[in-house]
Amino acid sequence: MDAAIGALAERIRAAAESRRPLRIRGGGSKDFYGDELKGEVLDTRACTGLISYEPSELVVTARSGTPLAELEAALAEKGQMLAFEPPHFGSGATLGGCVAAGLSGPRRAAAGALRDFVLGVRLIDGRGRALTFGGQVMKNVAGYDVSRLLAGSLGTLGLIVEASLKVLPRPQQEITLGFEMPAARALQSCNRWAGLPLPISATAWHDDRLRVRLSGAASALRAAAARLGGDALDEPAAAQYWTAIREQTDRFFAGEAPLWRLSLPSGTAPLALPGAQLIEWSGALRWLRTGAAAAAVRAAAAHAGGHATLFRAAEKQAGAFTPLAPELARLHREIKAAFDPAGILSPGRMYPEF
Repeated sequence: MDAAIGALAERIRAAAESRRPLRIRGGGSKDFYGDELKGEVLDTRACTGLISYEPSELVVTARSGTPLAELEAALAEKGQMLAFEPPHFGSGATLGGCVAAGLSGPRRAAAGALRDFVLGVRLIDGRGRALTFGGQVMKNVAGYDVSRLLAGSLGTLGLIVEASLKVLPRPQQEITLGFEMPAARALQSCNRWAGLPLPISATAWHDDRLRVRLSGAASALRAAAARLGGDALDEPAAAQYWTAIREQTDRFFAGEAPLWRLSLPSGTAPLALPGAQLIEWSGALRWLRTGAAAAAVRAAAAHAGGHATLFRAAEKQAGAFTPLAPELARLHREIKAAFDPAGILSPGRMYPEF
């Protein structure tokens, strides 16, 4: 264990002994996500650097404080990428924060979620112990896959000090097509196209404008574009658009109204909720800006077979995440107790009770 990791482990051990809460933090670009931030900041940025990168094996391992931009630049030099297209939400974003937040970008519906690409992690738990889960290949887990459990855990189970991720080649070419159509028709079209052999890597609908990104070989893109129709967007403008959707710098995300993230079955009809909506992932992800009551938003999502997260808001008295059923809450508490018996790591970040 090197000096940086050792110092972090010692800090956690001391905090556990004194029952002093800690807030695990990298670049702070996702501090807005989740519930109230509590505890002294435990900064991970001294724990940085690529440990190994094997382009031929499609695997990269890096420390948690490694800037996400630095990691992606190293992959780009070899023509590779993080296929789940993680949002940064700021220049300080780190690999550890990326995994702990568990968020994926526009390519998620085509490539898979962040947790699908996590091969292994090295963790310091709430006792200050260094634990290793998974490895550097896809089929390396016997029993419960703890590595993927940590994706989206927001630092409540431990400090991720290293992560190994599967990477993929960058597409040879990409084009984006634009269509004018209402939400219902856009949802029907996207779900119909999803059942066809088309190289669709992202979709986004807002204000009666659907954009569809195609990724792959030039010949495949030409054939797909001819089949779908629509208007091709200028390449730099298209790239800027998808970055703005991923990083939430698009004008849709501006304003004071609370921003909700709704995860729904992709074929769900447009929800009758007040406010503006932006739809991604062929309908499976819906962003909603509304002043409607939290109970109404969550009830509509639940009725459709999904759930709603209060993603950004000035205050989150209703809780960022959908309240858990009693059985799930008990399971969460037991997992939290196993990893962090003193309850010092990011307490209340996900749910008030742990």
